[in-house]
Amino acid sequence: MRKIEIFDSTLRDGSQGEGISFSVQDKLNIVKKLDEFGVTYIEAGNPGSNPKDLRFFEALKDVSLKQAKICAFGSTARSNIPVEEDKNLISLLSAETPCVSVFGKSWDLHVTEILKISLEENLRIVTETLAYLKSKGKEVIFDAEHFFDGYKANPEYTMKVLGAAVSGGAEVLCLCDTNGGCIPDFIGKVTSEVCKAFPQLRVGIHCHDDIGCATANSVVAVQNGAVQVQGTFIGFGERCGNADLSTIMPTLAFKCGFPLAVDFSNLKQTARTIGEISNVRIHRNHPYIGKSAFAHKGGMHIDGVQKLPASFEHIDPALVGNERKFLLSEVSGRGTVLPRIQKFLPFLTKQSPETGMITEELKKQEYNGYQYEGADASFELFVKKQLGLWTPHFHVIMYKVIDDFPAPDGEQQSNAMVKIEVEGKTELTCGSGNGPVNALDSALRTAIGMFYPEISDMHLLDYKVRVIDTGKATDAKTRVLIESADMDSSFTTIGVSTDIIEASFMALMDSFEYKLSKKEL
Repeated sequence: MRKIEIFDSTLRDGSQGEGISFSVQDKLNIVKKLDEFGVTYIEAGNPGSNPKDLRFFEALKDVSLKQAKICAFGSTARSNIPVEEDKNLISLLSAETPCVSVFGKSWDLHVTEILKISLEENLRIVTETLAYLKSKGKEVIFDAEHFFDGYKANPEYTMKVLGAAVSGGAEVLCLCDTNGGCIPDFIGKVTSEVCKAFPQLRVGIHCHDDIGCATANSVVAVQNGAVQVQGTFIGFGERCGNADLSTIMPTLAFKCGFPLAVDFSNLKQTARTIGEISNVRIHRNHPYIGKSAFAHKGGMHIDGVQKLPASFEHIDPALVGNERKFLLSEVSGRGTVLPRIQKFLPFLTKQSPETGMITEELKKQEYNGYQYEGADASFELFVKKQLGLWTPHFHVIMYKVIDDFPAPDGEQQSNAMVKIEVEGKTELTCGSGNGPVNALDSALRTAIGMFYPEISDMHLLDYKVRVIDTGKATDAKTRVLIESADMDSSFTTIGVSTDIIEASFMALMDSFEYKLSKKEL
């Protein structure tokens, strides 16, 4: 089987996604994580585009990598300037990377209407640019921009562009679905034709997800001869994003049988770390790595998985560093509840009286508005409290929130007061914030931090509110879910009350309690 190369463009194409902004340190941290995971190439940025990338490439020279090759990105030279004087190429070489990725126009429309040059001139530029970079000792990857759209319009010319790249010394011909609008049948057919036309070259694929086909297109391209897959690790990028490597890689390996020299057992954790650095949330239903990717709620599904996991799971979740979850509901029986309990209390069995008691208490909690399937941390705390296995780390004696309306400066300012007791000692603290929950979080965090400084690395990821009994209007119960994270993991807590402030504070207290309990495991 052909060995597949993984070309990660999170730091280049991914940085063009809306809301993405990496610091130099962010990029260095992601490079180390990608190298640890085992990607073949890391496209680290465009040194000719901005001063930040220039500083990053300078800092990168002091970083020792285990296996990944760093690749700098740039364009072919401009038509009216000798290649050795082109500023972009000079910047590209200044990065001092062993590999460069150069994009050139392969769609005749872009050549004549965007570059405003002749088709023949574009071919000359491609050849001379690549030959110049090759003469400087670089491994050269040629990105044929808009290749598939160009092939639709003028297949003969797109193949000439590839030929020009080969003449210049390209070692990889990467075919780009830049607009992200092609379907798998077409991608597969054209990739096969290119591989047959240039059997001595490695062919790559670079897809965007504008019609939701980037993953399928990338897989089909490999099945038709491509050996390099370009994308971003969790799929973010320009417009609708790039091909999602976290989905493509396990699909190629576990579904298609292609060998990939990456650490699949660390797939979920690597994706989570990159998401945290990028401030991008990974959707719960994200294939392979999402929290719900191997979650089961239906009774028949749970029964089947318990008897034979393959009956309702396409792969073992452990292969990609994920885990199986059995979700709780008001119709849950012991068979559903027990696997979740055994994660932290492995001595309990289906026949244990404690298991039956907890199951019944959970049903009462569900009736009162609690829903623990999305609140793993609160579930663990609840079970341990029921069994008398829990000793609180702190007691809240009182709390108070004050809001001033209208705000004097035009912006709402909330103030909170919290008094806690820890081993006979009390602490009264105040906090302010943008809203009552933020103020309570600030005050409670300050108070607890006096006794437990380890909470300093915990932060809030998400806050969700849901009205349960909508028929009761403003008298309805409110369910609050708070997702928090530290350096090791993320966890979710829940609070339910007719008072949204109380529900929020209950979830906040659980989040701090769970964080503190982790040190005792």
